[in-house]
Amino acid sequence: MFNKILIANRGEIACRVAATARRMGIKTVAVYSDADASAKHVAACDETVHIGGSAPKDSYLRWERIIDAAKATGAQAIHPGYGFLSENEDFAHACAAAGLVFIGPPASAIQAMGLKAESKRLMEAAGVPLVPGYHGADQDPAMLQREANGIGYPVLIKASAGGGGKGMRIVEKAEDFAAALASCQREATNSFGSDAVLIEKYVQRPRHIEIQVFADSQGNCVYLFERDCSVQRRHQKVLEEAPAPGMTPELRRAMGEVAVAAARAVNYVGAGTVEFIVEQPQGYDHPEAMRFYFMEMNTRLQVEHPVTEAITGQDLVEWQLRVASGEPLPLTQAELKMTGHAIEARICAENPDKQFLPATGTLAVYRKPAHVAFQRGDVRFDDGVREGDAISPYYDSMVAKLIVHGDTREQALARLDAALAQTHIVGLTTNVQFLRHVVRSGSFAKGQLDTALIQREADVLFKQDPVGLVMAAAADVAQTLVDERAGESADPFTRTDGWRSNSTWVRPFAFEYQGESLRASLAYGDMLHLSVGDVQGPLSFEPAGTGGALVVQFAGQRALATVYRRGEVAHIHTDAGATQLVAVDLLAHAGDTAAEGGRLTAPMPGKVVSFAVKAGDVVTKGQPLAVMEAMKMEHTIAAPADGTVAELLFAPGDQVTEGAELLKLTLG
Repeated sequence: MFNKILIANRGEIACRVAATARRMGIKTVAVYSDADASAKHVAACDETVHIGGSAPKDSYLRWERIIDAAKATGAQAIHPGYGFLSENEDFAHACAAAGLVFIGPPASAIQAMGLKAESKRLMEAAGVPLVPGYHGADQDPAMLQREANGIGYPVLIKASAGGGGKGMRIVEKAEDFAAALASCQREATNSFGSDAVLIEKYVQRPRHIEIQVFADSQGNCVYLFERDCSVQRRHQKVLEEAPAPGMTPELRRAMGEVAVAAARAVNYVGAGTVEFIVEQPQGYDHPEAMRFYFMEMNTRLQVEHPVTEAITGQDLVEWQLRVASGEPLPLTQAELKMTGHAIEARICAENPDKQFLPATGTLAVYRKPAHVAFQRGDVRFDDGVREGDAISPYYDSMVAKLIVHGDTREQALARLDAALAQTHIVGLTTNVQFLRHVVRSGSFAKGQLDTALIQREADVLFKQDPVGLVMAAAADVAQTLVDERAGESADPFTRTDGWRSNSTWVRPFAFEYQGESLRASLAYGDMLHLSVGDVQGPLSFEPAGTGGALVVQFAGQRALATVYRRGEVAHIHTDAGATQLVAVDLLAHAGDTAAEGGRLTAPMPGKVVSFAVKAGDVVTKGQPLAVMEAMKMEHTIAAPADGTVAELLFAPGDQVTEGAELLKLTLG
């Protein structure tokens, strides 16, 4: 076994490999870019080496620097993780030339499976079923059109050297083929440096099911069952699970044996995944009619490998290290067993409601459910980031992987939804709520899976807010009161309960929610009475354990809510879902709009603390004019526009009522 390995990657997968290596007593070396100098994976390893600039081309793709780092630190082997150099045959060759073990398959296997057209020819020769299509070298557009016509529409045009959903076009009819081909070739050239394409029959109701294979250098090869990866956006995976819903033992065995045959055809060694497209010609309720076709082989560890670890109880990174060091496979096919059901959700920095536009930002709040990390458990949370870390534009948008395991699929689904509800991220847009919508959708809950699930369920997946304005506003008001009460003492003048000797104080609030403005009011008395728009009723709340959560009750609704504030934006997380609204500071925004005609009025009762101007002063928009105090908090009132101070109507220390004009301002 190795004494020291270098991990040629970053983020979650680098931390994942380091965790297993540490458990096995193997020292690790991290490499890092400028952007990752303080990254979690750097802290997770025993030694670190800086390899260049923030962009991957200046660091993580510079394999000569990585090899130099391995030699300088005395590492015996290099684990490439996934992405970056993991499927680069030149890198695998360079490792061997430098006397380093590449923890992955032989370079020849990477090369054989790297080009889709070549891999399909190899698979056809090995008896692996293929989707009807053309995978030849002749790329004449007219000839490709004839092949497509012969296959029958719809057809799928795919870049031969492609991946990640790039260089793919679905063509529904013959007259659209030429334009789609040209577009696909342009994208393929820009992304992969080659415009070569292949054409396949577009399978109806397709499922994406893959088989995990493992082979050693002694000639042994096994399959560790399947994973269903059908839930995808932009041809990229969102949720993965094992075993595949509806899979029959006969189909599992047939696909597993074919996957092993595919691996043997290229003399494979190490971890690999053989991906199949599975047709459901008679619909979701007839798994016995499913037919499978080879799609491609990924010659590396997959992002979704934890679901296989969950159902088999095996550590696939440990298997990689043992096989790479020359040991035989730890188990035979007959010894491998499945237990329970596992689902993985990829938590990404992106906006699902805007075509999954990638997002960047800082993890200002990053709260996770109770979990284990990088090992088997009911709730597993694998990540390479910490609270306060930035999600930069340089790398993949994935923040973390949430993996759950249960005795049944139903139990796993319930655990996944509960764990997602307890995942609170503030500071950047993520897909956490979208994932909850998918998990709760009828198609996913029933196991009616295909690669069009997201489009089919779009009405219940996008632009959803299960919290709603009323409960969001109630939670924010409750949190405001909790924050204010935290400053109370025995001094009665510190009380913030709105007490009045001969009247009931009604306190105004203002919110902006989904682009609309709304006023609310809170009446203090024997009990709190809240009005939000047309909805009104008693408001009550109480702390719920640790973490700042509140049990909020209002208007017949009850929610466990946690409120995080960033400026005026309140991020509300409840057991039903999450939303956000702008809690407008009425004092700070007094007179913001031109419609107020220069009248700067007190939007709530309070005390004038000070004026920053005097009559005759010329002021500019946004310039501080006065400071008011209300509920023991100071607020600055700014000029709504350029103008001249005409008159101050109060003096510092004066108490003012709601609506009182504080000063006169001549605009312009």
